[in-house]
Amino acid sequence: MPGGLLGDGKQTVKLAAAGEMTEGLETVECRDDGNVPAAMSAVVLTGHGGLDKLVYKDDVPTPAPRAAEVLVRVGACGLNNTDINTRTGWYDSVVETSVSEELGIHGRDDGAGSSWNKNSVHFPRIQGAAVAGRIAAVGEGVDSARLGERVLLDPSVRDPGLPARAQLMEYVGSERDGGFAEYVAIPSVNAHAIDSTLSDAELATFPCSYDTAEEMLERAALARGETIVVTGAAGGVGTALIQLALTRGAHVVVVAGAAKESRLRKLGAHDFVARETRDLQRAVERLVGERGADVVADVVGGDMFDPLLKLLRRGGRYTTAGAIAGPTARIDLRDLIYKDLEMYGITNPTAATFARLVALVQAGLLQPLLEEAFPLAELGAAQARFLKRSHVGKYVVVA
Repeated sequence: MPGGLLGDGKQTVKLAAAGEMTEGLETVECRDDGNVPAAMSAVVLTGHGGLDKLVYKDDVPTPAPRAAEVLVRVGACGLNNTDINTRTGWYDSVVETSVSEELGIHGRDDGAGSSWNKNSVHFPRIQGAAVAGRIAAVGEGVDSARLGERVLLDPSVRDPGLPARAQLMEYVGSERDGGFAEYVAIPSVNAHAIDSTLSDAELATFPCSYDTAEEMLERAALARGETIVVTGAAGGVGTALIQLALTRGAHVVVVAGAAKESRLRKLGAHDFVARETRDLQRAVERLVGERGADVVADVVGGDMFDPLLKLLRRGGRYTTAGAIAGPTARIDLRDLIYKDLEMYGITNPTAATFARLVALVQAGLLQPLLEEAFPLAELGAAQARFLKRSHVGKYVVVA
């Protein structure tokens, strides 16, 4: 089959199925663009632990798309906290510490290993949830006209037959192989066609962070004229929250390290409070006034959680999708009860949320915050830089 792994036209071949790497070959029928190699380069996670568990290989079997799937040639893949959390086993309920630089580099020694859904991650695994690229092959049942299509991948693989907030079955880079590789296979419905002048590296800054942020705001029903407080505002989800809240016409108060103030104000934040402020709660209260904030969007957790509830007005909404300062927190239930607060935990952005994000990107309403791009082989170095948390926005790797 000259020119590609599958060759031109329809072929029936035996190849490694998506998510299985070298385990178990299955017969698949698909079409490719004539340029798909039998093996690809990828960074393989060999187990829970430190950066040493990330191994660059150039002989990983290229996955083949199953029925209703596509194979995407990765242009770039963004880094996210979920990559660190999965690698280190931080999602395990035995873990009560923050996602520190030390933890991220060296991992844990207590056997923690559960994924976000309390199941085990199967190794070897290719991580990477935020993928931009082009379709290189299509599985049975997918229109071959999609070959060559530029796409942005929704990393949440869902079962639409389940309740709306419980549809997430697999997350790219966790339960199935992801984009820290030259190719990734994914259901066709998760590959959203995108028409944009942005580079692949810029596009890869949006998935995972921005769809999570948009779901946080959608669930909290942030409305025009309301005031929102955003914690961890310099990170990927934080900067996404700022931009998306501004598209909704909200007044945005942000909390981040003092060194980040200038860049966050340029992004559009109306008010800034340094994370290092001694009495953080009082500093924010002076900005939101006696009425309080309408919404708090929190990705920090830890000791900040209880004071944040006190910042909310009666009938206010707290929405969260992260806990980088620690997963356990104190709560005064009187705030929750007697202020009639609403609280939302976000793991599974809906398919509609991701589609809305793609539309916002295509309309040019969101600014990609690309801090730096690394070669795929330097993923470990990129994660080490990411863990210093001195950046604003996103790091990506390019295949």
